[in-house]
Amino acid sequence: MNRLFYCSSIRNKNLFNVLQHNIKSKYCNNAVNLDANTNVAKDVILFKYDNPKFYQMLNVFALCQFGFWTYLSHFAFTTLKDAPVNKSDENVAWWRKINLGENKYRNTLTILSFLIGYGILGMSWAYTLRSIRYLVLRKGGNQVTLVTYAPFGKNRMMTVDLKYVSAQEARQFAKVQLPIKVKGKSLFYMLDMRGQFLNPKLYDQTAGLKRNLEKVL
Repeated sequence: MNRLFYCSSIRNKNLFNVLQHNIKSKYCNNAVNLDANTNVAKDVILFKYDNPKFYQMLNVFALCQFGFWTYLSHFAFTTLKDAPVNKSDENVAWWRKINLGENKYRNTLTILSFLIGYGILGMSWAYTLRSIRYLVLRKGGNQVTLVTYAPFGKNRMMTVDLKYVSAQEARQFAKVQLPIKVKGKSLFYMLDMRGQFLNPKLYDQTAGLKRNLEKVL
C-alpha cells in the first residue's frame, strides 16, 4: 500500500513538473532576447494597420445617421400638434389615446431622437480617434508615437514617454483588439489584430509591456 502511494506521488510530481514546464514555455517563449538593444538609432515602426477606407465609410455612415436622427428630432418638435383625445372612451384602442403632440411626448421624442444621432456620431469618432494606424518607437527608445485615424481622413499624432504606456494584453493572446492604456487618457487606444507587427520582439520589450501606471509619476 505504501509502495503504491509512493509511486502515485512520484507520477503526480512528474506530471506537475511537466505542466509547469509547459506553462512556462507558453508564456515565456516570446520573452527571449530581452538583452536586445532598445536604444534605437532611428525611429522604428512597431505596428501598422493601414485601412483608411474602413474608417472613412464608418464616419460617413455616422454622419448620415446623425443627419437622419437630427431631422427626425426637428420633425417631431415642429410637426407634432396637440390633439386631445377622449381617454374615457372604452371603444378606442389604447394606442389611439396617446396624444403625441402633448408636450411631454413631443419633447421626449425630440430629445431622444437627437441623442441617438449624437451618440452614434460620438461613438464612431471615439472609435476612430482611438484606433492606432502606426505605433512608432522614437529614436533613443524612450518615447513612442501613437498615430491614429481622424474622422475627416487626416492622422493624429501623440508622442508620450514609454513609462506612461501600458499594454493590457500580450499580443500572442489578443484575438480582435489589443488595448493600450496611456496615462492621463480616459479611453483605451486599440491595436487592431488584423494589422502587422513589423518589429514584434522590439514591441514586446517596449510598448508591449504591462506597467502599473498608478505608480508612475
